[in-house]
Amino acid sequence: MKRCLERLYNGIIKENPTFVLMLGMCPTLAVTSSAQNGMYMGLATMFVLVLSNAMISAMRNIIPEKVRIPAFIVIVASFVTMLQMVLEAYLPAVKDLLGLYLPLIVVNCIILGRAESYASKNPVFPSLFDGLGMGCGFTIGLTLIGIFREIIGAGTVFGATVMPEAYTPIAIMKLAPGAFFVLACLTALQNKFKAPSATNTKADTEIACGGNCASCSGSSCASNKEMIDAQKEAIKAEKLAKAKAAAAAKAKAAEEAKANQE
Repeated sequence: MKRCLERLYNGIIKENPTFVLMLGMCPTLAVTSSAQNGMYMGLATMFVLVLSNAMISAMRNIIPEKVRIPAFIVIVASFVTMLQMVLEAYLPAVKDLLGLYLPLIVVNCIILGRAESYASKNPVFPSLFDGLGMGCGFTIGLTLIGIFREIIGAGTVFGATVMPEAYTPIAIMKLAPGAFFVLACLTALQNKFKAPSATNTKADTEIACGGNCASCSGSSCASNKEMIDAQKEAIKAEKLAKAKAAAAAKAKAAEEAKANQE
């Protein structure tokens, strides 16, 4: 249970996909024109994330390594299709609201990243909680961004008026550029206060992910790993050269002392 609770904590706080890992930026920018849109998109993604993580974990020992990515996509696409059919049958307004971005959940990097980095290597129960934690974190992130954009852009939250009548809404915040403004402000604040973020670079490395492979969710690429290995080799070679120079200087000093005594 402790491991499951840790996956929930990581997904919501420590490795929040929106605010820390900065994954799934396409729906984050496109769908968060209102709090309601953001919440629906987050819940739809969480539905697929939880079920696909559980299914991939259950089948991890029978899926051949060479075809694992196509197999993951087929599993994810199956759950997305189920979700579309359920929404069309019972919540057609939500389906129309999410529009094109609903089928695009199939290629959401959060879902494929968790499938590759966690569900395919761990038991079903922790994988289910991993999907639940990441889904909750994604839903919270999109809803908060949607709330901010809706307040500034329309003076409402979930359709209810919260700003005084004298307030003039800034319409651009409801449009696509408003999402970029919000994301830019968020990133600037994270960098200003050195908060955990994919855009912050640690002091001992030049790559964005910080080289923390233990918490990698699939956002780091092969070139980052090569850069980490190259940095480690360079540091190791430098230490070895310094050790050899120190040993040579010590030997030389000993020879000179011996010669002086003679």
